Amino acid sequence: MTAPIEIHFWPTPNGYKIVIACEEMGLPYEIKPVNIGRGDQFDPAFQALSPNGRMPAIVDPEGPDGQPISVFESGAILQYLGRKTGQFYGADERQRVQVEEWLFWQMAGLGPMAGQAHHFRGYAPAMLPDRRFTAYGAIRYTNEVHRLYGVMNRRLEGREYLAGDYSIADMAAWPWVRPWKMQGIDLDEFPNVKVWSKRIGERPAVTRAIQVGEDLRRATDLAAPNAEAARKILFGQRAK
Repeated sequence: MTAPIEIHFWPTPNGYKIVIACEEMGLPYEIKPVNIGRGDQFDPAFQALSPNGRMPAIVDPEGPDGQPISVFESGAILQYLGRKTGQFYGADERQRVQVEEWLFWQMAGLGPMAGQAHHFRGYAPAMLPDRRFTAYGAIRYTNEVHRLYGVMNRRLEGREYLAGDYSIADMAAWPWVRPWKMQGIDLDEFPNVKVWSKRIGERPAVTRAIQVGEDLRRATDLAAPNAEAARKILFGQRAK
């Protein structure tokens, strides 16, 4: 029997990517919660797996040559799982290039910019009630996310998925589109993205993956007034 992959996880867009991939690829997995609002990401044992102190990370007990391997950074994990299973990563080099283009587009653009939009629109007002201190950030990142949705909408014209066939690129981008309301986006402005998002959200593997995180998500609401300690942990980090 194949040993399960450990997924060090919290229900954020980056965390969901990996659970979706394992569900889609038929890989057995075991969830290891990393409560980022409590500071679990600073635990030395976790940072031995993820030197950046960010989840997700995985441990595959049956890695290369049958030996265990740990992988951090969600994009690298998706690539590893795609290579391991031979699924959702393109059948030839031309297809793999397209998958990687849109995977890295998400990693470098959609994810970071949407994350900043979430911060300035959803979390910062609870930390700095005077909106004069948060307005520029909210406008700046909302506009950039809007631009990126336009890029994606054009890409999906006449296509069902970002890189042709359904791939790890879609698994990476979809969890960041799922909270579009938090980003100040009207999805009706981007009909191709709206149809794509619905198509992916209805996949049985994706539905199962989202359910995995629902109970954990309810345990931490970073926008709640009583979540000040969690916000300090997440948003006040420096080198030491």
